[in-house]
Amino acid sequence: MALTLTRPDDFHLHLRDGDVLADLVPPVAERFSRALVMPNLTPPVTTVAAAGEYRERILAATPAGVDFTPLMTLYLTETMAASEIKKATASDFIHAAKLYPAGATTNSSAGVRDVGAITHLFEAMQDAGLVLAIHGELANPSLDPYEREPRFVDEVLAPLVERFASLRIVLEHVSTQHAVDFVTQAGPNVAATITAHHLLCSRRALFAGGLSPHHYCRPILQTEADREALIAAATSGNPKFFLGSDSAPHPRDKKESGHAAAGIYTGYAALELYAQAFAEAGALGRLENFASRFGADFYGLEPNSAEVTLEETSWQPPAEYPLGQQTVVPLGAGESLRYRLRP
Repeated sequence: MALTLTRPDDFHLHLRDGDVLADLVPPVAERFSRALVMPNLTPPVTTVAAAGEYRERILAATPAGVDFTPLMTLYLTETMAASEIKKATASDFIHAAKLYPAGATTNSSAGVRDVGAITHLFEAMQDAGLVLAIHGELANPSLDPYEREPRFVDEVLAPLVERFASLRIVLEHVSTQHAVDFVTQAGPNVAATITAHHLLCSRRALFAGGLSPHHYCRPILQTEADREALIAAATSGNPKFFLGSDSAPHPRDKKESGHAAAGIYTGYAALELYAQAFAEAGALGRLENFASRFGADFYGLEPNSAEVTLEETSWQPPAEYPLGQQTVVPLGAGESLRYRLRP
């Protein structure tokens, strides 16, 4: 059986930088028309000029003849001026600004410690219509890791939504029933992305057969009940929930170490992994809206006109993929996947 979809978009993607772009960009560009590229490089992408330069490096790594558009983001800091937000909205390539709580995830040390200190940026974004994308976890090390998203929703996001009623907000990579419920009940300006790995895996995967660093991500994989809530949201047809893979590759030695890096690599076959999750839920017919329409609508983009086709055929991803001079272990390595992109 074959499934043909309007070419989808990925509204949360890490492509890193440097020589790894040659390995990470092509599989994404093959599957997605557009991708919202995260700005947590070293140093972070905090200016329009830096975002434009990064965009050019991504385009240079895009295979010839492939129609792929990187949608760029700015990394919010407490020292950023509101004028940078105005420059961003005047550009034709920046589509969001990203809030990283300092210390919450990879390359977030330059992030925000006091959300109250960037009120001027939220005001500028609300006035300009620029989307605020959020990594929704409290970074307090004393907190239980499984409580960091729910506590962020209650203590930071809820007051933010109330104060900035028309600011468009995307709570990225939701991982809990609590976050799903909040987004569902909030106004139309609040949406969320859901990853393939949070749809396919619960925290049991972290401990199956021993501790698995390749299933470690932020926010952490949650309970089976939370996973079921995410599946229900993704397959509900509610336009508030759409595709954002959060594909986040790390070199194998950074994952298989005493302090494993947080991130799961799905970009090699993200669309196929989503199709597997939707098929297992008996909702494959709802994948197209989730993957190809709802995100574009929220971000105010025209829908894509091209199509992609997935074939139902069993295949096994390799144990690792090239990542510059190193390798990365993908989600599903050595396992059987149910769908494959037709060339």
